[in-house]
Amino acid sequence: MQLPDAIRARRMVRAFAPRPVPPELVDRLLDLATRAPSAGNTRPWAFVVLEGDETRRLWDVTLPDERRARFRWRSLLDAPVVVVPLVEPGAYVRRYAEPDKEGTGLGAGTEAWPVPYWWVDGGMAVHGLLLAAVDAGLGALFFGLFEHERAVLDALGVPEGWRALGAVALGWPAPDEPGRSAGRPRPPLDAVVHRGRWRPAGPRQP
Repeated sequence: MQLPDAIRARRMVRAFAPRPVPPELVDRLLDLATRAPSAGNTRPWAFVVLEGDETRRLWDVTLPDERRARFRWRSLLDAPVVVVPLVEPGAYVRRYAEPDKEGTGLGAGTEAWPVPYWWVDGGMAVHGLLLAAVDAGLGALFFGLFEHERAVLDALGVPEGWRALGAVALGWPAPDEPGRSAGRPRPPLDAVVHRGRWRPAGPRQP
């Protein structure tokens, strides 16, 4: 698959066939995800991979049994793989305290960063994972952990100092219905691209 095709084909899949994904394929996707750029080449990420019955360790925290009967996308729980992508903000502080970066002042602490690049770089790694999944013929869904983040990290034995971006369900896609937001129109390019200076939305000015 060509990259433009993968980008256009990517969507959030909420139903999966209960068919395993070979571990070597999961490793290949994660290797591609780690090729994402990161500030200072810090590479702050890690991935907890849950396969088969291990996925219950996440669902039991985020979607306990008493809530599952009312859950709209029950087939999401059939995903054979769930990946929890993690970032370590402190890695940036340590990296930017090194001699080649210390002049930036960003090694003073996470509060010194006007933009928290651990989230930016982690998001790029996740996007790489989503596109790699499409290229491999898999479906994927990124979803937030929200108020369950700390409980999930504890259940998975993740040490202090690491944060979860969310989770990614991976597997062979099954027929599903689109999410409630899927029908929102994509803005035209002229509404989001401003060449030379900011221009009001609408037809491009001469």
